[in-house]
Amino acid sequence: MVNPVILAAPEIGVPDTGDTAWLLTSAALVLLMTPGLAFFYGGMVRSKNVLNMIMMSISAMGVVAVLWVLYGYSVAFGTDKGSLIGDPTEFFGLRTLLAGFGEESVGVPLVGTIPATVFVAFQAMFAIITVALISGAVADRLKFGSWLVFAGIWATLVYFPVAHWVWGGGWIMSKVEAIDFAGGTAVHINSGAAALALAIVVGKRAGWPKTPFRPHNLPFVMLGAALLWFGWFGFNAGSAVAADGVAGFTFVTTLVATAAAMLAWLLVEKIRDGKPTSLGAASGIVAGLVAITPSCSSVNVLGALIIGVIAGAVCALAVGLKFKFGYDDSLDVVGIHLVGGVLGTVLIGLVAAPEAPAGAEGLFYGGGLELLGRQALGAVAVLAYSFVVALAIAYVIKLTIGLRASEEEESVGMDESEHAETAYDFAAVGGTARSAVKEA
Repeated sequence: MVNPVILAAPEIGVPDTGDTAWLLTSAALVLLMTPGLAFFYGGMVRSKNVLNMIMMSISAMGVVAVLWVLYGYSVAFGTDKGSLIGDPTEFFGLRTLLAGFGEESVGVPLVGTIPATVFVAFQAMFAIITVALISGAVADRLKFGSWLVFAGIWATLVYFPVAHWVWGGGWIMSKVEAIDFAGGTAVHINSGAAALALAIVVGKRAGWPKTPFRPHNLPFVMLGAALLWFGWFGFNAGSAVAADGVAGFTFVTTLVATAAAMLAWLLVEKIRDGKPTSLGAASGIVAGLVAITPSCSSVNVLGALIIGVIAGAVCALAVGLKFKFGYDDSLDVVGIHLVGGVLGTVLIGLVAAPEAPAGAEGLFYGGGLELLGRQALGAVAVLAYSFVVALAIAYVIKLTIGLRASEEEESVGMDESEHAETAYDFAAVGGTARSAVKEA
């Protein structure tokens, strides 16, 4: 759980330089995850759609950052209103948080031991990547303008309030007291449920599931997974909001669970398909990162291994659910983020260890069923809210400006039809030195 000092109103003081440096670094690491996600998603689509896929992640950085500093931070971390949202006017435009720099200044507004502006920036990166995650479910067919509209509305109506529920003093944090250290509910279940809703409304890609939609650039996918793993240490360890032992503890559990999940995914592939794949390794990495996100402060190393193995194996199987139920989740956002987020959140109720920083006791450590119930309630509530609201937003956009590209645009490719660009100039690549000299 986020440090409880965050709930207090910012006070003027002198920041701790070590904590501030770590949170600034963590914020930059989490921002790097969004370009990492862009490569991860971009490599998995066909070559005619790679720029559009990358643009959907990068554009989230623009849309969400603007909304966050205007009112998003205030909705998420402003004074609680009925346990549902923060006061949207309290920090509108970050007013009162940019004070303390005059000649008479003896400090700046603080959140705990760090400048409030640093905490604003750190949390902005969470909001950005949560929105970007959704885009993978609708690759190859969603109009770019409609994506921007959906991203802004969903962030406003879903992510900002849910962040308040989980971290800003809202009902999940204060009444249910579910543990979500870095975003199992607020980030992964939230985005996974929205991805499912949006994929259902947008509809299936032309030719799916009979046409194979193979990744066009697996090195992109592996690069993206590596950047995500690297940035995720800022995501999880940075959520300690201090350069302390909790940050070190969560760093280790994040490493362990992710490694275990990758190996578990590869083992499932070997048994099921006969060959372990690079795509499986990359996907296993992300599944492990997702599952350990809510639980990294509440489990020991053994618990992290258990969560990683279960997440890697279950998510490897869960990505096939779309064929059984008939929803076209292009890049397996549901199978990895929704399923992985639920697993990581609920398993806290079983393997939370009292020696971990959260100090909670799961069922396997004699804690009974209470914690398991609280975790399940938090997971189900966020899943249901995000799915229903995302479904409504998608239908409204579909009935007004439209969601999906035309059949012709989808056939040509989203890069050319939406952006008038192509990622690869095949004509130039196909030329020869002799023809180049002749043309010159």
